[in-house]
Amino acid sequence: MSDVNKTVQKWHASFRKGTDFDSWGQLVEAIDEYQILARQLQKEVQSTNSSDFTEEQKKNLGKIATCLEMRSASLQCTQSKEEFKLEDMKKLELIIMNILTYNKEFPFDVQPVPLRKILAPGEEENLELEVEDDAAAGAGSTEAFPPRAPGTLLPRLPSEPGMTLLTVRIEKIGLKDAGQCIDPYMSISVKDMNGVDLNPMQDTPVATRKEDTYIHFNVDVEIQRHIEKLPKGAAIFFEFKHYKPKKRFTSTKCFAFMEMDEIKSGPIVIELYKKPTDFKRKKLQLLTKKPLYLHLDQTLHKDS
Repeated sequence: MSDVNKTVQKWHASFRKGTDFDSWGQLVEAIDEYQILARQLQKEVQSTNSSDFTEEQKKNLGKIATCLEMRSASLQCTQSKEEFKLEDMKKLELIIMNILTYNKEFPFDVQPVPLRKILAPGEEENLELEVEDDAAAGAGSTEAFPPRAPGTLLPRLPSEPGMTLLTVRIEKIGLKDAGQCIDPYMSISVKDMNGVDLNPMQDTPVATRKEDTYIHFNVDVEIQRHIEKLPKGAAIFFEFKHYKPKKRFTSTKCFAFMEMDEIKSGPIVIELYKKPTDFKRKKLQLLTKKPLYLHLDQTLHKDS
């Protein structure tokens, strides 16, 4: 069997694994499989020295990567209508199996993922050592890259009698190399004590204002669950991400989190921790000894 056939077989096995997890309701595992496969497909699409696939085949691989991302997003948005369903995914199986001979129209109106790499959870730490000069090296050449799409912030939930909603205003983050961070934004997620998503993840728009050691966001994030419905041990996570031009992917630089007993109206300053993001909060390492933090302001909305 040729190498290219082996590759296709491997992709098909990974795809089946993801859809199996998906159909069994093992959503975290399904998302991991989908995102890892999406990255592998995208790597192939971006490869300039590979002649294993035609341009048309690469376009279809890119579109499959988009569908994998869309299904992952649907699984993470537990409260929204599924935009991309499991039965839609199953229509892709024949295409991925027969990618070398497939010559029909792609069944979904999607575009290949833009050229920035998708990294599966935990993968970026294996790809890079923390080299801070690469952001600086690329700082002058950001024009060559398309701007990130606006953030995926969600509106406030409808109020319910006796229930409390939380708005977190992300004011600013303190970093020693704040001025060198390209396209910085925050991903906000709510996790239970085992690190499982309780809400859809939200991304802020890219921050545009930097001064000294601060990046200013000044953006409101509506937490997508009533406080009373959050399980014991839950936490709200804030992951700071920025673009690395040399490696052509978006990387998590550090993270912070807020536990249930810290939810109260008014300003709060929370510590920053080294990546990888530890959603279970078992092995935490402070990012720096310097007095640099994430600055938030909380507003509680109670419907009496």
